[in-house]
Amino acid sequence: MKIKSLLIIVVLVVIGAFIYFTSYNGIQTKDENVAAAWSEVLNQYKRRADLVPNLVNTVKGYAIHEKNVLTQVTEARAKVGSIQINADQLTDTALFSKFQQAQSELSSALSRLIAVSESYPDLKANTLYQDLMSQLEGTENRITVARGRYIEAVQTFNIYIRKLPTKWVADSLGKQPKQQFTVDDEKQMSNPPAVDFG
Repeated sequence: MKIKSLLIIVVLVVIGAFIYFTSYNGIQTKDENVAAAWSEVLNQYKRRADLVPNLVNTVKGYAIHEKNVLTQVTEARAKVGSIQINADQLTDTALFSKFQQAQSELSSALSRLIAVSESYPDLKANTLYQDLMSQLEGTENRITVARGRYIEAVQTFNIYIRKLPTKWVADSLGKQPKQQFTVDDEKQMSNPPAVDFG
């Protein structure tokens, strides 16, 4: 009877250890997937931010009277550069919201800059401007893809750490759900503001 009880205890311990280590390894893998996806989002946002000074300088030569728009783009880019968020901080709601707001402001400022540039046919014909616009468009597409991959990685991670028995392991490790981009941010980024020259 004692051997049977001991055998049951050993089997339960082995099963428990197997579940714990499987859950632990799954959490680590999915957490790294989120970190990699976030790195790609940051990489694409940086690429966009690096294009902004060249675009502003190109437009500046043509759109001398649009100093306010050029200043807004430059200030928005500076704000984006001042807010740093790494993969370990993706559970910080306030910091993530601040980061999203800065990126939205840069997108909005760029939309205004592009709208202003439409009023200058010579600028639109400039090959440097055309090249920068093409690069910016490609970068915006890359940002959309990177954000989509991040959203999927976060969804997979968040679901995984909320399921039992993984939830117990995640709680013991202090793992919390990661922040997601919101629909409001997507709407704000995809709807450029109206520009009125009247």
